[in-house]
Amino acid sequence: MAVNIADLVEHAVDLVPERVAVICGGRQVSYAELEARSNRLAHHLRKRGVVPGSHIGVHSRNSIEAVEAMIAAYKLRAVAINVNYRYLKNELQYLFSNADLVALIHEQRHSEVVAEVLPHVPGLRHTVVIPDESGQEFTGVAYPDALADGAPDRDFAERSPDDRYILYTGGTTGQPKGVVWRHEDIWRVLGGGIDFLSGARLPDEWHQCRAGKDFALIRLPVAPLIHGAAQWATFQSLFGGGTVVLVPHFDADEVWQAIQRHRVNVLTIVGDAMARPLIEAYHRGGYDASSLYAVSSSAALFSPSVKEQYVAALPNIMLTDAIGSSETGFSGIGVIGRDGQPKDGPRVKVDADTVVIGEDGKPVAAGVVGRLARSGHVPLGYYKDPVKTATMLTEIDGRRYAIPGDYARVEPDGTVTLLGRGNTSINTAGEKVYPEEVEGALKSHPDVFDALVVGIPDERLGRRVAALVQPRPGATPGFSALDAHVRGLIAGYKVPRSLWLVEEIGRTASGKPDYRWAQRYVEEHRDANVAV
Repeated sequence: MAVNIADLVEHAVDLVPERVAVICGGRQVSYAELEARSNRLAHHLRKRGVVPGSHIGVHSRNSIEAVEAMIAAYKLRAVAINVNYRYLKNELQYLFSNADLVALIHEQRHSEVVAEVLPHVPGLRHTVVIPDESGQEFTGVAYPDALADGAPDRDFAERSPDDRYILYTGGTTGQPKGVVWRHEDIWRVLGGGIDFLSGARLPDEWHQCRAGKDFALIRLPVAPLIHGAAQWATFQSLFGGGTVVLVPHFDADEVWQAIQRHRVNVLTIVGDAMARPLIEAYHRGGYDASSLYAVSSSAALFSPSVKEQYVAALPNIMLTDAIGSSETGFSGIGVIGRDGQPKDGPRVKVDADTVVIGEDGKPVAAGVVGRLARSGHVPLGYYKDPVKTATMLTEIDGRRYAIPGDYARVEPDGTVTLLGRGNTSINTAGEKVYPEEVEGALKSHPDVFDALVVGIPDERLGRRVAALVQPRPGATPGFSALDAHVRGLIAGYKVPRSLWLVEEIGRTASGKPDYRWAQRYVEEHRDANVAV
C-alpha cells in the first residue's frame, strides 16, 4: 500500500469525477476539472525544472488555485511549502531561502514584494502568478498560461509513502521552521488515516473514497490554507470524495452566508479568534445553519464561555475540541456537551499513542502536569535544523516520541486537559501560569471581546502576569471589575497585575495568538497600563 497525498486524491477523482470538489467565492471545480488543472500545472512545472524532492512555494490566500498548486507538487513527488501571505520582505527572504524554494506560485497582489526578494534567493528560478484585481505588475508566467502550457494527462512516475510533506510553522517564538513528515505518517495523524473519535486505523488507502462514494460531505475549513488545520481539513475532504468550501479571507458573515448557500455540514475553526466573531455574527444575521451538524475547533484553545454560547445557540450540532500540533498531528478529541465544561482548557480523550510525561521522561500520574508526547507516526524532524529536531524528538523505553512543548494535566478519569505551550508559560514567584487559562477567564467577562496574557519583568516576583484586553465596542472594562471577575475563576497568583486596553488583539493569519506582538506592544507602551 503506497499511501501518498496525490494518490489519495486521484482515488477520489476516479470514483466521483463529476462531483464538485472545491468551491471558492463564485467559482467551483469538479474532481475531473481539479485533476486536469492540477496535471496541467504539474507538467508546466516539470518543464521548468521541478523534479522529485523540489520545493515549491504556495503564496496565496484561500483559492482553488492554491489547492491545485499543492496537488500538482505532490503529483510530481515535489514538496509544497506554505508561505504566510502576511509576511514582509525580510520574512519572505528568510523563508524562501530556508525552504530552498526552486519555484513559487503566488497571487498577483504579492508581486511587488516578491520582486524585491527574488534577487536575494538565486535558487528560486521560476514563478507562476495567480491573477487578481490588484493590478500589480509582475514577472513570471500567468497561471492560466501555465495551465495552457501543460498537458491534462496523468502520466507521472510511481509515488511512495516516503515522499515528503513539509509544513512551516511560525510557532510563538523564533523564526519559522519546517516540520518534515513522510506522507503515510501525516495521513495517519491528520489526513483521516485513523478514525478521530474511535482511534481505529483505516484498513487501506481506498477506504476514505469508498466511504464517501454515496454521500458528499460538505466541509468548510475557515482558516487559511497556509495553516495545517485548513490544509488537512481540505485534504480529508478530497480523499473522501467530499466537497470543500473555501472563503478567500475570514469574514464571519461571509462564512455563514457560505454555510447557508452551500448547505455546509462540517465547519472547522481555530479557537476563539474565529469562534467568537462567528457566533456573534450568527445571532446578528439570523442565518440558516440547519445543514450544519458538526463544528470542530483545533490548534488553539476554545474558551469555556464561547463553548457555552455555541452549545446554547446550536444545540443539535456536535461540538468538538481537538488537540495537536504541527509536530504531532492529531492527539486527542473531546465532545463538548451542555454540562461540566472545564474552565482551564480543553479536556480530551487522547489516542493510544499519546501520553503525558514528566521531567524524568516517564508517564505522569493523575493530577500531575507534564508535557504532551506522541509516539507511532511522528515527523522526521525540522528541516535543516538538527538542534531543534533533537529537542523535539526523543526516545523513551525504546519508542520514538515527538514532544513539541505543550503542557497538559492527566485527570483522574484518564482524560487530559491541555494547558498551553511551555515557551509561553509565566514563572511568577516560582508558580507556573499558562496564558491560555487566564485568557479564558478574561474572555468570559461580558465587556471583553479578546485577550492575550504575557509575562513581564517584576523585581519581587521575577515575572508578573500581564494582560492585553480588546474590549467590546462601546465598553471600557475597568481593572477592578476584571480583577474581581477573574479572581472568582482562577487562583490569585494567576490573576493579571498589569492591564492594557487595546483596539485589536494581534493574531496570526490562522487565528493563533501572536505572543511576540503582545510582548512588543507591552515594551512600547510601558506607561499606558491601567494598573500595576
